[in-house]
Amino acid sequence: MTTVSSDIVTGAINRSLPSRIAARFGGGVLRIALIVVALLWLLPTFGLLVESLRDPGKYASGGWWQALVHPAQLTVSNYSALLQNGTITGSLFNTVKITLPATILVVLIGAAAGYAFAWMEFPGRDWLFLIVVGLLVIPIQIALIPVVKLYGSLGIAGTITSVVIFHVAFGLPFAIFLLRNYFAGIPRDLMEAARIDGASEGRIFFRIILPLGLPAIASLGIFQFLWVWNDLLVALVFSDASSEPLTVALASQTRQFGSSIDILAPGAFLSLVIPLAVFLGFQRFFVQGVMAGSVK
Repeated sequence: MTTVSSDIVTGAINRSLPSRIAARFGGGVLRIALIVVALLWLLPTFGLLVESLRDPGKYASGGWWQALVHPAQLTVSNYSALLQNGTITGSLFNTVKITLPATILVVLIGAAAGYAFAWMEFPGRDWLFLIVVGLLVIPIQIALIPVVKLYGSLGIAGTITSVVIFHVAFGLPFAIFLLRNYFAGIPRDLMEAARIDGASEGRIFFRIILPLGLPAIASLGIFQFLWVWNDLLVALVFSDASSEPLTVALASQTRQFGSSIDILAPGAFLSLVIPLAVFLGFQRFFVQGVMAGSVK
């Protein structure tokens, strides 16, 4: 007992200065500091929201904070004009048409491939998985020109399909890597018991793997959705005027920034709030999924 007590005292004495400061102020002061940081992080978003609601005639009178002093500057006319702008509304629908298939296909194909790499035996499995891991380090920039030539020869250049295919192709390596590591941590006894009961591989995948892998799948869906929704580079290269997403449409408006801020501000906030709502809807799975496969 004496030895244990002395070890505890010695450990307390040998603690570093930062750890002692954190222990002393780790209660209310730390929470207040985190709240302040969170408010500062949200300040630009709040400013964008206020600016999107301001009367366009008041932009020259000062920054968005002027509307807090003079609430009469706030109006919904900017959003009414946004909904009447065919370029913006069309690009918003294009963004949905690109993001949903690119996210769903990556999740489904990545989950199936992750299950195969984790629990199915086939020739060259480990070598194929090493190739998938190697594809993670390949930047998308080096594939833009070859893929443009390929799309031109296939006759799909400038279409929504071309953008979706590119996002799926470059989203799959990370999806397979993440889900394979997570699925490999599922107890083998569950699969063996299901096979003894006569369950097929498809039944095991849909009835056991997918429900147990929901945290990782939800996190992958969030990552893929945010990446595709906020993408600008791929859309600039592969889309045309009829298939451009919201990011490209807003970027084109910046060429006339002084006369189109009433479109830019609500359009940018609309582009921000949709992925934010998706993240908040799946946030309870996010931390579990980020840690997927990190601990065996």
